[in-house]
Amino acid sequence: MRVSTRGRYGLRVMLELAGNQGRGPMLAEAIAKNQGISAKYIHVLAAGLRSAGLVRTVRGPGGGYELSRKPDTITALDVVAALEGRSAPVECVADASSCRQADRCAARDVWCDVASAVDRVLASLTLEQLAARQRAKRAEPVTYDI
Repeated sequence: MRVSTRGRYGLRVMLELAGNQGRGPMLAEAIAKNQGISAKYIHVLAAGLRSAGLVRTVRGPGGGYELSRKPDTITALDVVAALEGRSAPVECVADASSCRQADRCAARDVWCDVASAVDRVLASLTLEQLAARQRAKRAEPVTYDI
């Protein structure tokens, strides 16, 4: 299964917001600078995240984007599903009626297991956990090997 730019960048935006939790809303431009994503695309992603109830918009001076819930209650699956939809490596996983052989196909069982495994991993990771990982990675010293 391949996650699109929408899902990958969306998770990065959410990690940025989780890392900023408690410090007020973040402007799209600040997120863009920190993450190397265009501010215009951040607005597009935020619309989907807002529709899913994961982000809220604060208008006016000091406004921007912030998480609508605590980072320990939002999983990577919540984010990816909001932007990508359900993980289904092949069409028949999401819609068994799309294939006449779905009810007697061992290959479909494999694809269903793959989708379940992906969902299980994404559901096991909260934004709080991922933000902690991000802080640790940024704190690691850079080494240069020759």
